[in-house]
Amino acid sequence: MNNIESIENIISKARTMGCEIKQDEPLSKFTTFKIGGAAAAVVTVNNVKELSEILSLCKQNNVQRMVIGNGSNLLVSDEGYEGIVIKLDGDFKNITIDGETIKCGSGVTLASLCKFARDNSLSGLEFAWGIPGTVGGAAFMNAGAYGGEMKNVVMSTSYINDDGAAGTYIGEENKFSYRYSIYSENNYVITGVTFKFKTDDPELIKERMDDYMSRRRSKQPLDYPSAGSVFKRPDGYFAGGLIEECGLKGYSIGGAQVSEKHAGFIINKGGATCSDVCKLVEHIQKTVKENKGVELECEIRRIQ
Repeated sequence: MNNIESIENIISKARTMGCEIKQDEPLSKFTTFKIGGAAAAVVTVNNVKELSEILSLCKQNNVQRMVIGNGSNLLVSDEGYEGIVIKLDGDFKNITIDGETIKCGSGVTLASLCKFARDNSLSGLEFAWGIPGTVGGAAFMNAGAYGGEMKNVVMSTSYINDDGAAGTYIGEENKFSYRYSIYSENNYVITGVTFKFKTDDPELIKERMDDYMSRRRSKQPLDYPSAGSVFKRPDGYFAGGLIEECGLKGYSIGGAQVSEKHAGFIINKGGATCSDVCKLVEHIQKTVKENKGVELECEIRRIQ
């Protein structure tokens, strides 16, 4: 059975399960960079059972798969993705609360969770206000900003592996470190996250959230498509500062440009391709290495 037949087999079975399916769907629709060729199929699942079956089918048919949240940290190849892209909906958007503990599906946006925590007088996630990702994606890469990180508030994560089996990682089992978690190693699919917060005055929580959002708007190029910060923070430096010191602010290749507002961002000025971004990333890395002696490591996940 060739790959096309394998994919058609998965699509056929997904239809019988009631999953929404879009074939030859441009992934530029699903990424904040607005870049990416078509996927063989985008399958939307609504519960753990459907997700488990799709993952098992992909493994059985030797078809690559990728779960995509808000697509805020992805750079997808211009040639697209020759596999199944899985979107999480339905049960994966649920949020429940018990005292200072919140449980939510991995498809919940960070914006929704931040608002929910604030409205229930729970503090700890203010740093994430304005990060354009989902809970699952944020846990996967231990997202952080302004001194806060997901690891500071995550109690446990639930997952499904490629065999369709479910499990849970508690506390240090998640192996959180800078922009890293155990999921960076095993690529299991996060299905839900349990958080532990602290009770605080909702007005004070709102003030902190507003402060962080104001800082983002003043420093980050939010008016253009991007994938957020491009490079990990090198020890003892700030990537954006190094890039700016090398005179690369505003430097462009094709439709991709080093932001004139924040040199740590590459923006899509219009019609940028994955190739444009990759060439620009390589130029930045080469220039910073030659001029500053520092190697910049890319933070964005490249999908091809």
